[in-house]
Amino acid sequence: MRHSFFIFAVVLAFLAAPSFVSAQRDYFTPEEVELIREAQKIDERINLLTKIIDRRFAALKVEVGGAKISPKEADKWGVLAESSRHELLLDIKRILQKAIDDIDSLAERPESAILPEPDNKKAKQSFADLFPKAVRSLAASAKRYQPALKAELDRPNDNAEKGSVLASLEFCDQIIAAVEKLPAQVEQAKKPKN
Repeated sequence: MRHSFFIFAVVLAFLAAPSFVSAQRDYFTPEEVELIREAQKIDERINLLTKIIDRRFAALKVEVGGAKISPKEADKWGVLAESSRHELLLDIKRILQKAIDDIDSLAERPESAILPEPDNKKAKQSFADLFPKAVRSLAASAKRYQPALKAELDRPNDNAEKGSVLASLEFCDQIIAAVEKLPAQVEQAKKPKN
């Protein structure tokens, strides 16, 4: 009897596993995934990820002062699936985590940085230029997100929503603190036009 119960439990777990995996939703649209694949330079990738986060705030009808996607560009970004408030807050947390992971990964292995082509004279050419630019860009977005996230804490939330918001706020704090570890930003003097 005990043996047949064990076999039944194993079979039931095996059959339930695919439905659990399929129940998890992807927090990027297929089009966003393709845009992320194309954005190999860290500054471009971070700007893309913050636009994706801005889209999630827009879906929540929360203004964070971010980039707006024009109707002409909507196909390029894909249609956001119908999502609950909880799912959108979770997406924001996960995308912030991805941005942090991308920056941390590159900080650990700077030799893996994708740099602009050498023939592109206008583009910044070195890791030392691109990496701080990306971190500062993410920190500027994190500062934009903080007031909106703090306002979300004042709304009626279930524990899962509150957890996502608190984690996102913690990520924002970490990102902003990381800017302090960067070397001072040097302003380049503009050359006078002749």
